[in-house]
Formats: sequence, structure tokens, C-alpha cells
Amino acid sequence: MAATEPLLTFEDLTPGRSFSFPPRALSRKEIVDFATQWDPQPFHLDEAAARASHFGGLVASGWQTGSLCMRMIAEGLLNKSTSMGSPGIDEMRWIKPVRPDDPLTLTVTVLEARPSRSKPDRGTVRLGYLLVNGAGETVMTLGCWVMFKRRAPAVSEI
Repeated sequence: MAATEPLLTFEDLTPGRSFSFPPRALSRKEIVDFATQWDPQPFHLDEAAARASHFGGLVASGWQTGSLCMRMIAEGLLNKSTSMGSPGIDEMRWIKPVRPDDPLTLTVTVLEARPSRSKPDRGTVRLGYLLVNGAGETVMTLGCWVMFKRRAPAVSEI
């Protein structure tokens, strides 16, 4: 039986550390299915309507793009860490439209790390997300704080 890798903790997430995840594309069907359920605007649902829009073709919902990023970071980082969840997103920007079958690559960078003053078993880490398409163009950015358990609780100074 192979040994499992230790979970990443707060101490492992130092400012400047980056994580990149393999490309993932959204198919036309995935885009339309998501839009049908959650964001039923014509440029997400119908090729002809999308061509007639300012997008000039079918595009994924920004909310779907954010959901894809969440899936990528959950599988590639959070589920391999001591993540305790997030208090929310500080900023999300949809820079360019996401097209069907365009490979999207996510890089997440640790921007800041703060040990908790009130709860010595954890700290918070500010992460910056950068999602780029197959042409290397930024399609989405996101910034958020995530809580992570520490290896050992900090000892308070007396």
C-alpha cells in the first residue's frame, strides 16, 4: 500500500508559492446545459443568438467559469490540504469570454498569509486565481481568503 502524501497546512502556503492545474475545456453541451439551468441568456444557450450578440458566438456563463475554477482548485489543492473553507470572494473579474472547447489553465498564487490571533490552530491565506485560455489570454481573475489548519497551534507569547 502506497503512503499518502501529508496534507498541505497553513505553514506550507507561503506568499509567492504557486500551483498550476492541468487544462480543462468546457464543451458546447456543458455550456448550454449550465446556462439552461442557471444562466439562461441567449448568448449562453443558442448559437444563432450568440452569433448575433456582441460576443459573436456561444460563450460560457461567468458563473460557470467560476465554478470550473472551484472544481479545479478543490481537486488540485483544497482536497489535499487542511482547508477549513473561505469567508468569501473579495473580487472576481471576467476579462474575456470563454468559448467552447478552449483549454483553460488555472494558476493559483499565495499572495498573503496571516496566522489567526484568536484561534491559534489556524491561519488565513489570500489566494489569487488566474485563468487563461489556449491563446494565453486572461479570461478570469479571482481573489479570496481561505482558512487552513496549522501543523501545531501557535504558542501565545506572554
